[in-house]
Amino acid sequence: MQLVDLNLLRVFDALLRDGSVTAAAERLNLSIPATSRALGRLRRAMNDPILVRAGRGMAPTPFALRTAPRVRSLLEEASALISTEVAIADLERTFTIRINDGVAATLATAAAEATAAAAPGVTLRFVAEGSESAEALRDGSIDLDIGVGEHAAPDIHSAVLYRERLVAAVRADSPRGKHRRPTLAQLCRHPHVSASRRGRARGPLDDVLAAAGLHRRVAAVVPTSAVAALVVSSSDYVGLLPQRLAEQHGPALGLRWFPVPAELPEVEVRLSWHARLDADPPQRWLRETITTALR
Repeated sequence: MQLVDLNLLRVFDALLRDGSVTAAAERLNLSIPATSRALGRLRRAMNDPILVRAGRGMAPTPFALRTAPRVRSLLEEASALISTEVAIADLERTFTIRINDGVAATLATAAAEATAAAAPGVTLRFVAEGSESAEALRDGSIDLDIGVGEHAAPDIHSAVLYRERLVAAVRADSPRGKHRRPTLAQLCRHPHVSASRRGRARGPLDDVLAAAGLHRRVAAVVPTSAVAALVVSSSDYVGLLPQRLAEQHGPALGLRWFPVPAELPEVEVRLSWHARLDADPPQRWLRETITTALR
């Protein structure tokens, strides 16, 4: 393999991230012909096609997939060496953040607005949870992970963003909305919608109800709290929602929420990142910006 300069490695990284010459050119602010020529130089230097035609799109070769994490890590180390002092206002960078849509519904706007105010050249790319694996943080596929639970690995750093509690929500104009603070027995008289990415109908509330000799009927199970809020807004179901979600979006959706008369465990929403980016100035600034925006 020939030596490859840093600029070509940036093209390689963009091509592997986007799987498209056009999208990579847009990410790098290059012309499409220039990006295509760079791909040709990469193919000659690495003695590999890098991307091959697959239907209407392009797919990376096995070599490219194996090489991508090492290239991304090298670029991040080079960036940290070159830019010990970063002018945040001039920063042009895309940060990829893995997040579930229930948390994104209350966090994305605040984070994006706070980021844009200080660094208009920064783009926050929020991607949905598909796996909670730490590998995406290790190989650089994502820059930050925001969600419930902690990665039990020494190379993954994390901090609590905030603690969340669940509240009950109903459609404000439904008969269920007449009770200002319904009892557990009253909540059990109506069908519920449950939010679970794994499709589970049972949760902490059911343990509390069982201890009190009560049982609720879960009529629907949806993948996220944001979907549950939409279902509640157009039905007579009762839904358990994160309080932040109910406070911020409940009025617009025509929902009324109230505390659940039970001791339900609080949920910790954590911010996680890989150890190699712990001292990276732009990433450290972004973590601080997100944390401050939620206070």
